[in-house]
Amino acid sequence: MGLLIRNLCCLPGVGPKSAQRMAFHLLQRDRDGAKQLADVLLQATDKIGYCQLCRTLTDEDVCDICIQPARDKSVLCVVESPADVWVVDQATVFKGLYFVLHGRLSPLDGIGPDEIGLDLLRRRFSEGEIKEIILATNSTVEGEATAYFIAEVAKKHNIQASRIAHGVPMGGELEFIDSGTLSHAFSGRREMV
Repeated sequence: MGLLIRNLCCLPGVGPKSAQRMAFHLLQRDRDGAKQLADVLLQATDKIGYCQLCRTLTDEDVCDICIQPARDKSVLCVVESPADVWVVDQATVFKGLYFVLHGRLSPLDGIGPDEIGLDLLRRRFSEGEIKEIILATNSTVEGEATAYFIAEVAKKHNIQASRIAHGVPMGGELEFIDSGTLSHAFSGRREMV
């Protein structure tokens, strides 16, 4: 039982108490569900890999997004993780393609341009099909540095680079917004039309 609980703790956001509740639920009330979950996890680890074009997770050589003919192949959204592709694609009207970095630049952690696939991104830039990139890295020091670095690389290939806006969320009230977010929102303001 302890081994199951410790292994459930490897999931993000799952601490010992949550893992314990999950383990007891699966073993006491849903053993069939536990077996099905184990089977699905085994299949996923065996069959799911990375898209050859955008590097998101897929069970094919090229993902469902990259093979859609209606997608605008001249616009590329650069994100940090496959989860970001999922979120952006579900929440927006973005109809271009993606490129997944699988991280962000972090020299202190030994993560440089090669570790996040910038050699592959440069190759995509040099093919000449991409005219614009949208940098959708996280709003952290590393995410900002990564976006700046990629924008400089894009500029050398005459590719327009833009950064997603960060700031006050829809429905957010100013009195509850932290000063860093509010400062970022003010510096990224745009003209009302």
